[in-house]
Amino acid sequence: MVLIFIGYGLKKIHFLSDEVWSGIEKLTYFILFPALLIRTLGDQNIIGSSWSSILLIVMGTLLISAIVLIIFHQKIASVNNATFTSIFQGGVRFNTYIAFAVAQGLYGTDGLAMASIAAGFMIVLVNLLCISVFIIWGKVKLKGIVPFIREVAGNPLIIACTLGWFLSLSGIGLPGITGDILEIIGRAALPFGLLAVGAALKPEMIRGHMMPITISSIVQFGLKPLITVLLIYHTSLTGIAAGVLIIIFMTPTAPSAYILARQLGGDTETMASIITFQTLLAFLIMPLIAQILLN
Repeated sequence: MVLIFIGYGLKKIHFLSDEVWSGIEKLTYFILFPALLIRTLGDQNIIGSSWSSILLIVMGTLLISAIVLIIFHQKIASVNNATFTSIFQGGVRFNTYIAFAVAQGLYGTDGLAMASIAAGFMIVLVNLLCISVFIIWGKVKLKGIVPFIREVAGNPLIIACTLGWFLSLSGIGLPGITGDILEIIGRAALPFGLLAVGAALKPEMIRGHMMPITISSIVQFGLKPLITVLLIYHTSLTGIAAGVLIIIFMTPTAPSAYILARQLGGDTETMASIITFQTLLAFLIMPLIAQILLN
């Protein structure tokens, strides 16, 4: 969390130019974090890792949350479609940098490995859900199945997860010095990612967007952790896997949600306000949720 504040402070005093921060964000998103995912997934043997329970909990939590948000928009909320796409991303996406950092801090390398397995499932499903919502409610329409597939298949995190799963499930693993190279590159992902999260905060954007912020935050910090705990109890999942899932599902939304909103016709101002508010709120609410659910 300290790195987030450092990133915000450095951006505030213009220590680095906007172009440099944009480069750091791009480097982390396209190179560093994919390397971390490939390294942790590719070197992981999921046999005996309760992956089926993890998959069930991930799918259940995300799909129920998505359905609740869509029903709310259709039946109750009086917001325009573009704003709804931002609310949806604010309630469904998760901040992988924060999730991985907390999981590693609490559970070490085992926590990071388990977070990678969960993220390997979540990243694919989250992007499928969010892009589908943009197709239906976004300003920029993706016409036909080909652009949809291109948008999903071109996501660097999905590519990294796919490659990591292939290396793991095929038994190939990380040949030669590949693992060492990816570990060196991936080691920079979390510190750079957290700095970029801090630099992206825009507290001045919060005013005037309280209803979308409130709806998305109730789902993000209330509904999702509750569903996760219920499904953990239902599947009898225990140990590090259960703790890591709770951590992942109590993180704020991802800064990358702003990029997708800009690309596919979302409400970027509302998206920026949700990202900022949830990230700041996470400093207060994540320790509280952890105290209740992880003990």
